[in-house]
Amino acid sequence: MTGFIDTPAGPVPQVTTTRSSRDLWGTIGARIGIIRRNYKVAPGLYAVGSPGNQSAVLVSANYKLSFDALRHQLGGLDAWLLVVDTRGINVWCAAGKGTFSTWEVIDCVQRYRLNEVVAHRELILPQLAAPGVSAQAVRKGCGFTVLFGPVRAADLPAYLGQGNRCDEAMREVTFPLADRAVLIPVELFLLAKPLLAMLILGFLLSGISPTIFSLTAALERGEALLAATGLGMLGGAVLTPMLLPWLPGRQFWLKGVWAGLPAALGAWLLLAARLAAVEQVALISWVLSLSSYLAMNFTGSTPFTSPSGVEYEMRRGLPVQLAATCLALVLWLASPFLH
Repeated sequence: MTGFIDTPAGPVPQVTTTRSSRDLWGTIGARIGIIRRNYKVAPGLYAVGSPGNQSAVLVSANYKLSFDALRHQLGGLDAWLLVVDTRGINVWCAAGKGTFSTWEVIDCVQRYRLNEVVAHRELILPQLAAPGVSAQAVRKGCGFTVLFGPVRAADLPAYLGQGNRCDEAMREVTFPLADRAVLIPVELFLLAKPLLAMLILGFLLSGISPTIFSLTAALERGEALLAATGLGMLGGAVLTPMLLPWLPGRQFWLKGVWAGLPAALGAWLLLAARLAAVEQVALISWVLSLSSYLAMNFTGSTPFTSPSGVEYEMRRGLPVQLAATCLALVLWLASPFLH
């Protein structure tokens, strides 16, 4: 924040469009997942540059990455930023969850007395907010017309320069490699706690033997299970987003199976010499199941699926994953008793 701008509705905080070192570290923390659930700014009205009563009003979520993505693209421009309380959720997800909603927009316009700040009656919303906001209801509720701007904040300067008009490229929702790759760190971070519990359980199960429990077997077989688990994570949480457009099938659980095949092959090449055939089958089944499950987590992070599509996919994928996991568990436990 660089200061305040006086308006008939009171002083409005003025924010910079440059990225600070604090912003950089915050972005890294959010992308990794450390502060992801509480990375937000206070809802309200903000100013970029020195806006007046004819300046554009851009509406955004209070997830700080969304807020920063918006303001960092507005260097040299004068605009008002109306930040909706989305409970710290990004624009697209908040629109789907109902926190970036018609009522929230109306409430913000009224609460921050926007009609006293600007003479016009237009709000520019992100296109990805459209599923949660009714333009007609907003106009009826607060008198402001909703314009849906471009998909990407980077296109806003051109959009404003064209008289608030989008060309076809600005409307297109893309999901390039860079956008897919940025999802990987947070997926791996979120796996840390359940993975630790899973591995402790895996080591204990690996030690079950005809002599009740063998520490040597727990360490040796547990090491193999750890390696296979890491390869399954590589398939589902890394290869799937990186290779997404080229993996066969539309459903993510199936894409995860395809991505898990090279991971399963790697597990077999790495571990086959030290494991019995039954154990090899168990680990291959586990790698494919884990890869499929982790791949399915990306359904909510892409423009490929809808909420109903996610539910449909889970009904199809979870039974297959559960069956493969149970097969792996039974074979892994049974192997010491078959020699």
